[in-house]
Amino acid sequence: MPEAVKQSRVDDAYSRLKDEIRNNRMAPGFQATEPEVALHLGMSRTPVREALIRLAAEGLVELIPRRGVRVLPIRADDMREIYDILTALEPDAAARLAARAPTAEQLAPLDEATRRMEAALEADDLDAWTVADDMFHLALLDLQGNRRLKDIVTALYDQTHRTRSVTLRLRGAPHQSTAEHREILHHLARADPDATRDAFKRHRQRAAEELLGILEKYKLAQL
Repeated sequence: MPEAVKQSRVDDAYSRLKDEIRNNRMAPGFQATEPEVALHLGMSRTPVREALIRLAAEGLVELIPRRGVRVLPIRADDMREIYDILTALEPDAAARLAARAPTAEQLAPLDEATRRMEAALEADDLDAWTVADDMFHLALLDLQGNRRLKDIVTALYDQTHRTRSVTLRLRGAPHQSTAEHREILHHLARADPDATRDAFKRHRQRAAEELLGILEKYKLAQL
């Protein structure tokens, strides 16, 4: 098999499995053998095995010798550590972007994502809001230009996505979060690094406190 074809099949298996895990179709604690996973995807075992190795490196699954794979839970302590890292990395990345005085054209994807968040709230569509929220953060990572930072932060997003999808429906509508995104965008447009950093840091700290509070209240620590 040509190497390009093999890599394409691995990438396909990886994308499909990650989507299943991120959206809780392969729920935390789900366990299966490699042949069972391959059968589920309708693929051969080799690309599935390589995809699972990548997912294990990203902290989404555990490979168990002779028993297959298990989708890892995300515990409250995991979430606390992840948000500590995000709070340390993302605000500074946003501040560096602000220092470069990004143009309105460059910030257009962030503005579009924020508009979609606002529209989703009006429509009471939490799924659409989550997609727009992801769009905002991923667009900002693209703009800040550090590929390694993007890879690190994106891997952390993948680990938190399942928990966020569930807890979003256990709290009030995310009006405050949407307003915080609009504030961050405002400071970016004004090329104000300090205000951008402060707004982003407050956003992450508040989100972490809210999410961890919900995990404790509803005893979802093993999600």
